[in-house]
Amino acid sequence: MNKKYKSFLLAVMINIVSLSIVHAATISNIEVTGNKRMDDESVRILSDVKVGNNLNSEDVNQIAKKLQQSGYFSKVDVKLVNDVLKINLEEAPTVNLVTVEGNDDISADDLKKEIRLKERSSYDESIIGADVQRMLVVYQRKGFFGTTIEPKKIKLPDNRVNVVYEVKEGHPTYISQIKFVGNKKFNNKTLRGEILSREHAWWRFMTQFDVFDEDRIQYDQQMLHQFYLRNGYVDFQVKNATGIFTPDRKYYSVTFTVDEGPRYKFGKLTIKNPFADVPDSELYDVMTISEKDIYNIDTVEETISALRRAVAEHGYAFINVEPVPKKNDDTKTIDLEFTIKKTNRIYLNSINILGNVRTFDSVIEHLLPMREGDPFSLQTIEDGRQRLMRTRYFKDVQMVPTRVEDQNLMNLDVKLEEQPTGELSGGIGWSNINGFMIDAGITENNFMGRGQIVQLKGSVAQYQKQAIFSFTEPYLFGRELSGGFDVSYTMYNYSSLGSFGYDRDSLMVAGRLGWKLTDNWSQTLRLSASFDQNYDLQSSGWQAAELYTLGTNFKYYNLDTDFTQNTHTGLVANLGLAYTGFGSTETFMRYNADVTGMLNFLDNRWQLKSSLEFGMVQPLDGDYVSRVYRYFLGGESLRGFDVAGIGSRNWAYQTYSLGGMWKFNGSTQLNFPIFIPDEYQIKGFVFSDYGVLGRPPSEEYYYPVGTTNANNIDQDIRTSVGLGIYWNTPMGPMNFSWGWPMKINEYDRERRFLLSFETQF
Repeated sequence: MNKKYKSFLLAVMINIVSLSIVHAATISNIEVTGNKRMDDESVRILSDVKVGNNLNSEDVNQIAKKLQQSGYFSKVDVKLVNDVLKINLEEAPTVNLVTVEGNDDISADDLKKEIRLKERSSYDESIIGADVQRMLVVYQRKGFFGTTIEPKKIKLPDNRVNVVYEVKEGHPTYISQIKFVGNKKFNNKTLRGEILSREHAWWRFMTQFDVFDEDRIQYDQQMLHQFYLRNGYVDFQVKNATGIFTPDRKYYSVTFTVDEGPRYKFGKLTIKNPFADVPDSELYDVMTISEKDIYNIDTVEETISALRRAVAEHGYAFINVEPVPKKNDDTKTIDLEFTIKKTNRIYLNSINILGNVRTFDSVIEHLLPMREGDPFSLQTIEDGRQRLMRTRYFKDVQMVPTRVEDQNLMNLDVKLEEQPTGELSGGIGWSNINGFMIDAGITENNFMGRGQIVQLKGSVAQYQKQAIFSFTEPYLFGRELSGGFDVSYTMYNYSSLGSFGYDRDSLMVAGRLGWKLTDNWSQTLRLSASFDQNYDLQSSGWQAAELYTLGTNFKYYNLDTDFTQNTHTGLVANLGLAYTGFGSTETFMRYNADVTGMLNFLDNRWQLKSSLEFGMVQPLDGDYVSRVYRYFLGGESLRGFDVAGIGSRNWAYQTYSLGGMWKFNGSTQLNFPIFIPDEYQIKGFVFSDYGVLGRPPSEEYYYPVGTTNANNIDQDIRTSVGLGIYWNTPMGPMNFSWGWPMKINEYDRERRFLLSFETQF
């Protein structure tokens, strides 16, 4: 290397070193100015610089960048003057209040869930911009694509601001048309009925299914796939699902392009059974599918469940059933081998309750039939889900088991979506004798999240007034023991109402204690005291009565509920007896029994319901049972007839019911879907009611007593038929029914129409 070149390199190196020395310094002091809320030391910590650090110009830029990115400052200026680092700041305003205005179709609470900007935080426009985008997504999912949201900053004293998100809601973008391309086996109308989205119509004002929603379109594709799998089209595919604006940009047109493929049937069905003591014939008997049946994914799942239960009855609770399909394209059949595999015993490691904001964990744990450490059982888990759903505390319950890696343990996540548990109820009824009546009540079925039931109910009618207060604690002393009390006051003004013909004021106080006997059977013990004032047309003046009653009731409950269709399959029954005495004005035994059976069919959209009821009062020690404590039939118990509308009558006043010492009545009802889409939850029903009311005491056979004026004494059967409409509205269920007596005596009283409703809060 020549001497001239060496001199050039040396000069360059000297310049580089000189520049570094000029622009770098060891910090002797850090000066912070402009800050008001944040102290100097906090600023130094955020800048990540200390006295004694050696800094150059690039380091100074990085310090400024860190302070700016912290979000606490709207302006940052950092300079290095000799060996002093000077930081000059302008603090970002503090957010005083965050509000949403102009929204109508989506609540402020739902929108605020998407807002990350919090009160008492620093004002940050980047966070505000992200908040706007998230809220717009919420509107778009509801079909409001024309919505705009403008954030506004309102300055306040002391460097504070209010942030207002001003919303201008666009009109919802409805679906004007839903069509299908490529479908040959099922027409458009059928396929539209299988998805959740709907074409816009004026009468869909209570749902959002006719508003375009991309997430719902995705779900519709899954529903189509399941529909075709239930009908044998295993190769079915949704090639494309698009929604495009109509030319006027007011509506969406949705098109599903599908490829149905060929239809398949079940081919050869075999079971691979590893258990020598479980007969193959028994397993084949429980299968819900047969060769040559149209392939149906639902019946495959039903067969898997049936095989599990059949094997479990032989003591093998821990098994897997895996269907192994073999597709035969030439014969368009699918062979299935159900392989039964024994698994190691698996236990529950932990049960995690998620999503409950209001309901106490202890209430949920009481309802679950399994505990940590119990053997893992899918059937037990499903039983637990049914129990939780039956409380009506939850809109949805999901039981999600996950395997603990490399261990024979399962974790169970109980995912809950709570719903309102309070009910405001009201009813309106009409009778050609009773006229209009109104009742109202308030019930909280999960009081303070503890599962307690509190009810206050009242009714006002021309001939009756009633007030009831009731409290129930379902887990008395933290055990599977329920306790409660009831207080009611009732005024019956029936002396001018032909069917009853008496007045009665009654104050009743009762205490209850209940417990479970088995999974399906429970027992309740009840002690009550009733203080009555009775006036009967047959007696002279008011008469006082005190009744002290001890009774017990046995209840059987075994229902399998389809919560989507709100239908049930199973049996509910009650058997009770009660002794009235202990110094009561009248002494008697009362027996009662009722049973109700329900059966779902045709995709659980249809339900057959049948019920029977029996009651008998038996006087003791030759006592006379007053008419007010006897049985009457009619109204809800025998539709088509008025309350107390059938049975024995006074010969002179044929509307005057004498009541009966026993009764037997029943009903058969068919609930079915009608032409209105399922999402409106409107169903029709037809019914047939029947009943027999026994004779009154022999003292009532003649009026006045001792004369030859015989009353109309009978215990003939009465029947009626009718129809009605059930509508589960967003506010609660409404019931309309019309009944027509078929077998009737000339002195019976009719009642044709009934309307009732409930609402939730």
